[in-house]
Amino acid sequence: MPVEFTRYNEGAPDAVGAPFYDGTGALRLRLKLRPHKSLTPRGFVWFISITAALLAVPLLPLLNSPVFWGILPFILLAIFAIWAGLKRSWSDAELCEELWLWSEHIYLTRQAPGKPPQIWEANPYWTTLSIRAEGGPVANYVTLKGDGREVELGAFLSPEERRELYDDLGRELAAIK
Repeated sequence: MPVEFTRYNEGAPDAVGAPFYDGTGALRLRLKLRPHKSLTPRGFVWFISITAALLAVPLLPLLNSPVFWGILPFILLAIFAIWAGLKRSWSDAELCEELWLWSEHIYLTRQAPGKPPQIWEANPYWTTLSIRAEGGPVANYVTLKGDGREVELGAFLSPEERRELYDDLGRELAAIK
């Protein structure tokens, strides 16, 4: 599931692993966002195998001819391109956004593959949550604004998931204010 909500109604347990905040406020929410991964490792192997087999079918009548060696590199290049594209898609899907919400502090980190983490912190009382149905980079573009910065949240989610995220996070922020 791309969105994991963990609510702490009576304070966080002792071992939550909450990053860097040592204030007195109670932890209310932990939110973890990840892009969809529609292809499992087993599915990847099946897809590449079936694709290779289907691309090899036209080569069967050409097995004893010199044309076979002229077409084979292009078939292998096509299979490699599909394999590389799927692997790249998987590495891009390792993106993770994590939001921690205390009664006195909000902390957001975005970890993209191969890049240093991006961190944003603010006071939730002064934080503004907004959604742009149109006009943003994506439909239902969700942003958090506080401490002089505006950051996007869950841009890789579907528009419906971003809307649900906005509603849920809006209720949590309203309860703090």
